[in-house]
Amino acid sequence: MEYLGDKNILKLEKTAFLCSQKCPAEIVLKSFDWAKKQREQGNCIVCGNHSQIEKDVFEILLKGKQPLILVLARGMKTRWGPAIEKAVKENRLLVISCFKKETTRVTRKTAEKRNKKIIEISEHVVIGYKSKNGQLEKILKQTEYEQL
Repeated sequence: MEYLGDKNILKLEKTAFLCSQKCPAEIVLKSFDWAKKQREQGNCIVCGNHSQIEKDVFEILLKGKQPLILVLARGMKTRWGPAIEKAVKENRLLVISCFKKETTRVTRKTAEKRNKKIIEISEHVVIGYKSKNGQLEKILKQTEYEQL
């Protein structure tokens, strides 16, 4: 496991957000509204950034002041954008990678491991959308979650 940022964020109550890569337009809007509400309430959210909707939700949350955890489906990056660097310096973002630095590509297998880690470290799980017979549906069989 590799970490960048404040590991104390792990001690907070956390809500995971996951979403399949393909989802209906109304789910996109619901997810954006949900993210804005979480940001306003200052809730700690655990995200991935693989699907476009997960990236968008993370970007919405990053504009706030609440603590966040980003779990990568690849090795730890060496360079980050200014918004991520700023959030890390403000001790409100923790980036986690379960992979070696040499793992530079996201695969179905690394995404699955990342999703399991997100669920494992979170007290609550919110699903934007899960495709029928998709990877998320399989992972969530043993997990309680809220569907947007």
